[in-house]
Amino acid sequence: MEFLTQNFAPVMFVGLVFFLLLGFPVAFSLGACGLFFGFVGIELGLLPAALMQSLPLRIFGIMQNDTMLAIPFFTLMGLVLERSGMAEDLLDTIGQVFGPMRGGLAFAVIFVGALLAATTGVVAASVISMGLISLPIMLRYGYNRSLATGVIAASGTLAQIIPPSLVLIIMADQLGRSVGDMYKGAFIPGFVLTSLYVGYVAILAIFFRHRAPALPPEARVYREPNGSGGYASLVGITVVSALVAVFLARHMADVHTWWQGELIESVPTDEKIVVALCGGVLVAFLAAVLNKVLRLGLLSRLAERVTFVLIPPLLLIFLVLGTIFLGIATPTEGGAMGAVGALVMALVRGKLNMSLLKQALNSTLKLSSFVMFILVGATVFSLVFQGVDGPRWVEHLLTQLPGGQVGFLIAVNIMIFFLAFFLDFFELSFIVIPLLGPVADKLGIDLIWFGVLLAVNMQTSFMHPPFGFALFYLRSVAPDKEYTDRVTGKTIAPVTTMQIYWGSVPFVIIQLIMVTLLIFFPALVTGGLDKEEKVDLDQVTNILENMPSQDYGMPSLPPGFDFPAPAGPVMPDAPVDGDTSGATAPPEAATATPDTAIDPMQAVQDALKEGNR
Repeated sequence: MEFLTQNFAPVMFVGLVFFLLLGFPVAFSLGACGLFFGFVGIELGLLPAALMQSLPLRIFGIMQNDTMLAIPFFTLMGLVLERSGMAEDLLDTIGQVFGPMRGGLAFAVIFVGALLAATTGVVAASVISMGLISLPIMLRYGYNRSLATGVIAASGTLAQIIPPSLVLIIMADQLGRSVGDMYKGAFIPGFVLTSLYVGYVAILAIFFRHRAPALPPEARVYREPNGSGGYASLVGITVVSALVAVFLARHMADVHTWWQGELIESVPTDEKIVVALCGGVLVAFLAAVLNKVLRLGLLSRLAERVTFVLIPPLLLIFLVLGTIFLGIATPTEGGAMGAVGALVMALVRGKLNMSLLKQALNSTLKLSSFVMFILVGATVFSLVFQGVDGPRWVEHLLTQLPGGQVGFLIAVNIMIFFLAFFLDFFELSFIVIPLLGPVADKLGIDLIWFGVLLAVNMQTSFMHPPFGFALFYLRSVAPDKEYTDRVTGKTIAPVTTMQIYWGSVPFVIIQLIMVTLLIFFPALVTGGLDKEEKVDLDQVTNILENMPSQDYGMPSLPPGFDFPAPAGPVMPDAPVDGDTSGATAPPEAATATPDTAIDPMQAVQDALKEGNR
């Protein structure tokens, strides 16, 4: 019994692991473990019974959390876009663009995976969509099976790190940081990781040509009457769009000056990027519309197809994420705007109907309920765990690791990597992150960088054999029996589970390389964040000391006014151990003047110090 009372927190944590290994649902394991150890702690006298009375308030606090509303909004946005046929059109079109080069279909999958990640934020939707659409085509034209399955699974997991990622919303909430800052911090790492995927496929296409062949000429459907591919006009409209974007970025201050009617000398970088990209793609879209309506014949079939398929989702992404980055909208408001935009796009495409809407709303409700139940269970567990000083035990355990910050980061990332074999990112975010965040903050680690670092690490949870969820999603749609291809008439062998597992291994290694890059180059995350303004107290003090007294901002007193004397004696010291000597003030204390009682300079300095703290 003495051992239990002295080690209650670690025993409680081991009990949670035991519940999880038994196979109980995570939400109920968390809640049951918290309640069980809570009642045991009350019986042992380790916890006050009144502690459990705060549980209803905490649960109501979860339901009042506006940040969590962003999860159903972004989920609905992505599911509507995916079910309206956007993913199929994107994969078909981008596949035709990159088709003539070796590895072109794999490049198209990575590009579309990044684009779907920026619209859906849901791994399952991305992996299943690309598995259904791209995998049969890649098998048809002789792609290596491990490469084909690995690139589809890995590209789908980009939804984990590229905004508006759901895990970043939860990470920001658990670490007590802004979702907008978390999105800004993850923006560059997300596209660096995408570039690493592209580099790996390019190396295979160069040195192992048979693994990633080009599309044969008969498979390229968007051709001109003269037989050309139509790439000249596609390059032309791309160059025009890029030039417009660069021009807008360089003259953004002039545009603001003209619009507002007053001189604007500088514009934030975030605003330049968002407005310039929106302006560039909008000009390209309008040019394509005019070319089609007026039948000018300036654009090829391929260029026109790419413009109409690619630009609407790009504009939606720029508008939703741009308003969040610029501070115009909160993530919840941005998600709501994105959901409405997705419904409008589906309506314009003629794909919006009650069946699509019911499927999207049903999936959104399931995912949101799943997240909320886990969060409620985690709240029950964390309440009891904090009541028995569990965070202090975790802090002592982690701060005593050798190596300081680097040792802490290495140990934490190794732990997250192995926990990801058994838990998904929701469970890791609600169970582990609340324990690690305060320790990281105490060690002086930037929590935005820490959150993005762990998000990239947790991305591997979808790719780990044998429990990777992305591998299971792909397995559910990959052909498991021999079939005849409807286009070529060839017999296609099934895709085995081991081929899917081996295909994921190189991409897990790439994700670990990305974790290493973030540890050694934190500017990849922090470089895009707003710089924290520091207050120089010495400089402020010097300014205040050199200011005339009437400039302090203190209200002037009427002539002859004086502060009233205190009603009773001032008590400078409290009696100690019953000693009443010195409990009454000397007579002169009762007649203290305002000058000795209140020092305006000292009051300002104290306020500044408290605010900076």
